[in-house]
Amino acid sequence: MQLTPGKLWGFRRLADAAGRFKMTAVDQRPPIKGPIARHHNTDEAPWREVARFKTLLIEALQAESSALLLDPHYAIPMGLDRLSPDKGLIVTLEDSLFQESDGGRLSAQIDDWSVGKIKRMGGDAVKVLAWYRPDASPEVCRAQQDFTRRIGDACAQHDIPFLFELLVYPLKGDADQTKDYVEMQAKRSDHVLASVEEFARPEYGVDIFKLESPVNARAADGSAQVQALFDEMGRLAGRPWVMLSAGAGKPEFKRILEHAYAAGASGYLAGRAIWLDAFQAYPDWAAIEAGLRDGGIPYMQELNALTEAHAMPWAEHPAFGGTGARFAPADASFRHTYAEA
Repeated sequence: MQLTPGKLWGFRRLADAAGRFKMTAVDQRPPIKGPIARHHNTDEAPWREVARFKTLLIEALQAESSALLLDPHYAIPMGLDRLSPDKGLIVTLEDSLFQESDGGRLSAQIDDWSVGKIKRMGGDAVKVLAWYRPDASPEVCRAQQDFTRRIGDACAQHDIPFLFELLVYPLKGDADQTKDYVEMQAKRSDHVLASVEEFARPEYGVDIFKLESPVNARAADGSAQVQALFDEMGRLAGRPWVMLSAGAGKPEFKRILEHAYAAGASGYLAGRAIWLDAFQAYPDWAAIEAGLRDGGIPYMQELNALTEAHAMPWAEHPAFGGTGARFAPADASFRHTYAEA
């Protein structure tokens, strides 16, 4: 794996000085909009309330973060002025609304938003979530594959890292039906692993994987059997990868990270595990701030200590051939060989 100059620079912007990812997700939409709308007894959450909460997250959590993941609907318009230029900027591309078909879920980009716009505004990476079940209908699987491939091609064209998130979900007839952005309670490890294997193929252009646990969060018990599943997931990923929290509780997500780091993960990209407890106090803004200060930040410090002790620096991943990720060509030919977009 050889990173092009723009992708290499983006990787460096997302990580800490030692090359480990401590990334905070502030791009969630339904998990924030839903509770706010219910409080106000409205169909749609007031824009300013959602944006205010996201801006508070940026202000409160960026000191412990190497990068933040922001959305163009709320977090960027109100919160970008509050984001330190020392922090990496990941920007969401996928719409939180998806089409539920008989054969499975179909993803889409945010309207009037693109890889080119993310690059142009100064983003350091493009993040995309794709719902995927290898046993969905062939038409749905093909559509999700094509969706991902198009984004990978655009990221290559604009020379910006493609950070790809995968989540399995319930098909019609499965138990524990939900459309929420939470871990599927009855998920199968083979579905998670087969999904990673598919999108690790070079044609998709994925640079960093954001992966869910191959077992239910409560089952991440430190056992050799569970560790073997994480090890296989890391092997299949074949490039730097980080863990997502998928709504897991604080103790559960920390145990997931212990497994992931033993399997070669390079950090985390998490949101609700960090800030959901504090958000329960909405609309008491003082209580939310106190919850982030007294609960969210100390928890991040625990995760960061674990990350610094055990996560693999991304540039040392075996995908880079044992010599580490390096700028190339490291000679006077660079400007002649580096292509226009």
